[in-house]
Amino acid sequence: MEKNNSEIGIHEAYCKDPVQADKDIIGREVDPVTRRGFFKKTSLMAMAALVGSNIPFADKMPGGLIPAALADDSAPFSIPGKDGLIYLNDRPVNAEAPPHLLNDEFTPAKHFFIRNNGAPPQQESIDLSSWTLEITGESCEKPMKFTLEELKKKFKHYTYALQLECGGNGRSEYNPPAKGNQWTTGAIGCGRWTGVRLKDVLKYCGVKKDAVYIGYYGADTHLSGDPTKTTISRGAPISKAMEKESLIAWAYEGEDIPHYNGYPLRLVMGGWPASVSGKWLNKIVIRNKVHDGKKMTGQSYRVPCNPVAPGTKVANEDMCVIESMPVKSLITYPKSGVTHKLSKKFKFNGKAWAGDRKVKSMEVSIDFGATWIKAKKLKKPVNRLAWQSWEASVKFPKEGYYEVWAKATDSSGISQPTILPGWNPRGYLNNACHRIAVQVV
Repeated sequence: MEKNNSEIGIHEAYCKDPVQADKDIIGREVDPVTRRGFFKKTSLMAMAALVGSNIPFADKMPGGLIPAALADDSAPFSIPGKDGLIYLNDRPVNAEAPPHLLNDEFTPAKHFFIRNNGAPPQQESIDLSSWTLEITGESCEKPMKFTLEELKKKFKHYTYALQLECGGNGRSEYNPPAKGNQWTTGAIGCGRWTGVRLKDVLKYCGVKKDAVYIGYYGADTHLSGDPTKTTISRGAPISKAMEKESLIAWAYEGEDIPHYNGYPLRLVMGGWPASVSGKWLNKIVIRNKVHDGKKMTGQSYRVPCNPVAPGTKVANEDMCVIESMPVKSLITYPKSGVTHKLSKKFKFNGKAWAGDRKVKSMEVSIDFGATWIKAKKLKKPVNRLAWQSWEASVKFPKEGYYEVWAKATDSSGISQPTILPGWNPRGYLNNACHRIAVQVV
């Protein structure tokens, strides 16, 4: 009983003041502890107390790692049409899904993350009969406007399962911290989008030989209320726009696109940062240069062209635009923190994706990445740019606290880093291995 009370006291102390708690427990100064931050190896005694048992592979735990059991801090919230998302901020609305809500083959609309830069048009003010999409720009031969009905009648419809991921997904783990929404792992979703091919519409309007980029504009408004200010206007090279999977979409999973995800019309260009897939779409420009709209210039959605040390200030001219997203995976079942019997095999599964590429293999680890076991099943994507489902099982050697880690390798042989990839000023492209906590009894 005294041991349990002591452990409760330690946990309460950590919640109030993690730095002082470590001083009291191990009698020495340690680095500050954040929700997804780091411990020094000398804090292993404290970690064992907090997770409630010994840690069999503690000697293999990377120095400074917080157990996954202590890293989660999610509180559910709800907005119209959504369920179970983790709220990041409300002006603009940004929310992510905890990993266990992404276990479906196709992400339900209610669990699809929200990444907004401004205020969406009020849903009741949207008149489908008068909504138009304008195609114009320096490299457009025949500028035109289409109503939604005209788009649906003039062009063939296509449906593709496409994964969209925010470029800042995983930002919360970077140190020094980067400004922006502190996404953990849930700014990702993959479902079936229906619409017309972007390339069919562009070709109908005529694409000049000097075309190099497309850019978009949407009906969302600046948070200041100033109608002259643009919230975001990004785009992609003409080669990406001309891929058969790049869509101008009006439906998701057989229903209207959710209001906060771009209703009634949006671009969907899977495999690249979701910011290239403009929402509430009402204008596309065909450019004879790299699009220079809002959040296309400066350091937005860019990373250093060459690796830099953490905390380095990087000049704008030394930053390169993010294109294909890196290989990544999630354990989506079971939820982190599960208790499991030693006598049984531990079965789990998840999702993996790799930007423009495919995932070639999946591996899992129960000893903090010291050794890896090949997943027993990795499904092929339903179509190009869709994520892939995988399954695995492991046998634990004895009772205690474990972490199950997952690592994907893409078709070019590139694997996820075990902890963190190279630091960058805006905290983009964190594709570190996902992990869940398992208590074996």
